[in-house]
Amino acid sequence: MSPFLQELPEPAAAARGVRLLLWRDDLVCPELPGNKARKLKYNLLEARRRGHTRLLTFGGAYSNHLAAVAAAGRLHGLATVGLVRGEAAGAFNPTLARCATDGMALHYLDRTAYRRRAEPGFLATVEQEFGPAYLLPEGGTNALALPGVAELAAEIRQQVAFDALAVAAGTGGTLAGLLTGLAGPERALGVAALKNGGFLRHDIDALTRAAAGRVFSNYELATGYHFGGYAKHSAELLAFIRQFEDRHGVLLDPIYTGKLLFGVLDLIENGHFRPGSTVVAVHTGGQQAWAGWRERFGER
Repeated sequence: MSPFLQELPEPAAAARGVRLLLWRDDLVCPELPGNKARKLKYNLLEARRRGHTRLLTFGGAYSNHLAAVAAAGRLHGLATVGLVRGEAAGAFNPTLARCATDGMALHYLDRTAYRRRAEPGFLATVEQEFGPAYLLPEGGTNALALPGVAELAAEIRQQVAFDALAVAAGTGGTLAGLLTGLAGPERALGVAALKNGGFLRHDIDALTRAAAGRVFSNYELATGYHFGGYAKHSAELLAFIRQFEDRHGVLLDPIYTGKLLFGVLDLIENGHFRPGSTVVAVHTGGQQAWAGWRERFGER
């Protein structure tokens, strides 16, 4: 078995006759871990093709995406600019410190300006201020992000035959990419990490239509495991993450993968997957968030 594939002997899965595995995408590329490397792969090639030497993107103060773009810039010799949601005062934290160490120039947008980040007029102003740059959207999700994620489905299939892949959903890009890489009767499950995540279905369908020319029906979106909303948590979630690490030696994060595995195990316990199914949950990384988490809330 691949070193990136791990059996999860969970009583709930055994009781329901479900084989549960974890794909450690957080270990595949240690310097640029998880789904961010896959989303960036073809965007970086396109940036080079267009002759760009600078990447510009958006994110919150604790963004995995900002950290990944900064690391990618360092690794590939590209300048990086991060436009950060919020005021500069009090914003600096371990995530942004890592971005700065990796060479990212950080600039701050108040929330009113940040909400305009997709408007053509606003983007034209940004280009005037910072110069020509290859624009990456918040979270790194665009049509070019999908082919890199689709390759993950093939990599897992080479190791194990599965019935379903499960992944956390923030912008929906990773789930959309997986859909374009599935074959035959394989299905995908997205566990929304944010409140009222039903709108993600529209976004996912738009992404697959742009990237693959079609809308997929072989996926589900679980919206009941957000624990209050994006980056929100509860004592129950943090206890689950601690217990999961004790059982399996794997650290999840409180924003995405903790909610993913909590949701997958709850769905298994409630008979969501038929007996005999093989379900692979994807660990997409995000452990860098713990440094900022401890700074805000104390030790986990």
